[in-house]
Amino acid sequence: MSGDLFSATAEELAAASAPLADRLRPRSLDEVVGQEHLLGPGKPMRVLVEADKLSSVVLWGPPGTGKTTLARLIAGASSAHLEARSAVTSTVKDVREVIAGAQARLGERGRRTILFLDEVHRFNKAQQDALLPAVETGLVILIGATTENPGFSVNSALLSRSVLFRLEPLNDEALVSLARRGLAAEGLAAGAGDAVDQPGADFTEALEVLAVSAAGDGRHLLTTLEVAISLARARCGAGVHGDRVVLSIEDVEGAMGAKAVRYGVDAHYDVASAFIKSIRGSDPDAGLYWLARMLEAGEDPRFIARRLVISASEDIGEADPMALVVATAGAQAVEFVGLPEARINLAQVVVHLSQAPKSNRAYLAIGEAIGDVGRGLVGEVPPPLRDTSGQASKRLGHGAGYRYPHDDPSGWVDQQYLPDLVAGRTYYRPSDHGYEARVAARLAARGAVPSAKEEETT
Repeated sequence: MSGDLFSATAEELAAASAPLADRLRPRSLDEVVGQEHLLGPGKPMRVLVEADKLSSVVLWGPPGTGKTTLARLIAGASSAHLEARSAVTSTVKDVREVIAGAQARLGERGRRTILFLDEVHRFNKAQQDALLPAVETGLVILIGATTENPGFSVNSALLSRSVLFRLEPLNDEALVSLARRGLAAEGLAAGAGDAVDQPGADFTEALEVLAVSAAGDGRHLLTTLEVAISLARARCGAGVHGDRVVLSIEDVEGAMGAKAVRYGVDAHYDVASAFIKSIRGSDPDAGLYWLARMLEAGEDPRFIARRLVISASEDIGEADPMALVVATAGAQAVEFVGLPEARINLAQVVVHLSQAPKSNRAYLAIGEAIGDVGRGLVGEVPPPLRDTSGQASKRLGHGAGYRYPHDDPSGWVDQQYLPDLVAGRTYYRPSDHGYEARVAARLAARGAVPSAKEEETT
């Protein structure tokens, strides 16, 4: 009896001293912040979980979006037994032990087994193959969590037997809501001090700065918030639940280890917009200035790198095909080098994209093509373009009449590639800027599209 008492006391003390992120781990789907596209009323994951009809699933999303939390909630809503493993440390032997336990549990008690496998992309082929038969038969319900694209990292047979749910980074509104929940857990919510709820107080602005710096990662936000609250208490001379503790931007800056320009949610988007528009406007000085503003504000460099990769195709495209190569290399450098040195890589990308010739024709082209498909213009694949790998395909005449461009000395043949329903449609209309002028001339010589100058006169 005394052993149980001491054990319960130890668990209570451990829970009280646990990190804020663990203490705030949701206990029901209603407590989950974000992921409304999966968990809102009538949304797929909520419907399947509440009906206890969920089969094997793979949860794919960036860190701090709730993959582990959702896996545990799914298991908790089910009558099945939960086995939790990390793919980083598990072996084929561990997989076989889980399967053997699942067989015994089902045979003896009629109870199914859920295997939660964190970092499932770290499982090698042999480990995934060992798990496949149990998933196929339904002996084991797999809940895999991964930050990597499962299409490249998870066995296709295993993936085809699982429902794939994509988790999105938490938006700023969700992050601020989560931060307020953290403040309440720490006794700093409404009533903790007069200044806390006064309009315009640093309290709200500090949470917005915190949300922006978290870049969609709820766990990172709560970890930073916990440090910021400790700094706020020390500054205010308050106890653990002392009154008049006001969380300021300075506390958040101290927890982040970075100086934050007065940079709320609205300013985050305004500065990012000015940054991209300066690059689009071919002003490298302005691009570098806004880059400096974002870096000094503690902006996630991965966010900056993503915006540059998008701009390389949206605003420059084929006018300078190297722009995307440079931007992608810059994004890789951010991951490989990290700040503060990665600021140099980002600056190089900004200068390259700013001085590059501009074209948005690829961006406009895909928009038009998606518009046609969205309107139902989905004609059949022309017979010459159909797959010919099987005997049945050949008997059906697939591939008949196909002209192989490499057989022509020019490397090009006049051939219909679009379905009859959209034959003759032109989506890509190259500009006469930079390298794209050469593309325009080449296509115009084939009569494929009008040149940019001809287009201007028509």
